[in-house]
Amino acid sequence: MTARAADRARYDRATAAYEAPLALVDLAAFDANAADLVRRANGKPIRVASKSVRCRALLERVLAREGFAGIMSFTLAESLWLARSGFDDVLLAYPSADRAGYAELAGDPKLAASVTVMVDDVAQLDLIDAARAGGREVVRVCLELDTSLRLFGGRVRVGARRSPLHSPAQLAELARSVARRPGFKLVGIMGYEGHVAGVGDAVAGHPVRSRAVRLMQAAARKELAERRGAAVRAVRAVAPELEFVNGGGTGSVQHTAAEDAVTEIAAGSGLYVPRLFDNYTSFTGRPAALFALPVVRRPGVGAVTVLGGGYPASGAAGPDRLPVPYLPEGLRFDPQEGAGEVQTPLLGSPADDLLIGDKVWFRHAKAGELCERFDVLHLVEGDTVTATVPTYRGEGHTFL
Repeated sequence: MTARAADRARYDRATAAYEAPLALVDLAAFDANAADLVRRANGKPIRVASKSVRCRALLERVLAREGFAGIMSFTLAESLWLARSGFDDVLLAYPSADRAGYAELAGDPKLAASVTVMVDDVAQLDLIDAARAGGREVVRVCLELDTSLRLFGGRVRVGARRSPLHSPAQLAELARSVARRPGFKLVGIMGYEGHVAGVGDAVAGHPVRSRAVRLMQAAARKELAERRGAAVRAVRAVAPELEFVNGGGTGSVQHTAAEDAVTEIAAGSGLYVPRLFDNYTSFTGRPAALFALPVVRRPGVGAVTVLGGGYPASGAAGPDRLPVPYLPEGLRFDPQEGAGEVQTPLLGSPADDLLIGDKVWFRHAKAGELCERFDVLHLVEGDTVTATVPTYRGEGHTFL
């Protein structure tokens, strides 16, 4: 029996009493992935990206481990909810226009002390001030550095379109604006190098493309390390009590941790290891989060149909954004139908061994987005479900 076949047998036994569709997290794999992230961070603390987990129980589990500290959140409403729930170090990774949320933040000492918001424009400071509704608490602020690689005089850009603050001088100028403005405190700098951390460099069947990605990423890491170091020095000249410099992501942990200017690493997807993280030379994780769909039809030889399955991930549309059949091994989508909203045909010889009601296990393309589809996660140890915990959705929250 292969390792994957053994996992399938364990998961089927563990969830025999539960009806599919369902989702599980294999805690042994989750914990092993957490340990690997800590190893690669080489002593620098890891701030957990909550959008990649979206389950309070699992956020608490990983933050109880040595090597993890703080949360990187994705909306202001989520940040306030987490802070009210007892998480005392929440960095909002994206600017917000949530006026009601800012009023709540500025009016509550506990929330103001626990949550740091992201800005990259004076207009965002204006919005926060206009939203205070009389709240006088000091708002903690982090500046975001644009990490994109710009080539040929800026005519070619590699990386996400995030912050407009690309140069150390631009960052320092906004830092001075924050320092001059009552009611704000500059405490951090963040830079997410998604073109390094979120792009696989060993794509199966594409050796030339993979080589090009590795060359691009090597150049990007070198350029960013120099520019980020200069940006941090420029901002520290304005705000010498800067508390943190955050960088990285699951795919670049060890490279970002090697930068002297970076004090902490962001990571989250590496805990679940969705399918988009199969194509990296820098690490190998264990798939920890899976979902199961039930077989409801057997339309012919070498084919079964499962209920549901159309769970695409965000990003540029393409086959890499779809979930993949994982267990039993050897199943594939019908190219004419793909993953369907209500039903999904699957092809391959393993289909002939599946019965009505059997479970087919899938891996999602991106980590926490799986939790937008399920109210609970079944936590599996060995061949037993040891706990069933709510996702954000199960607690009544869909923040985006």
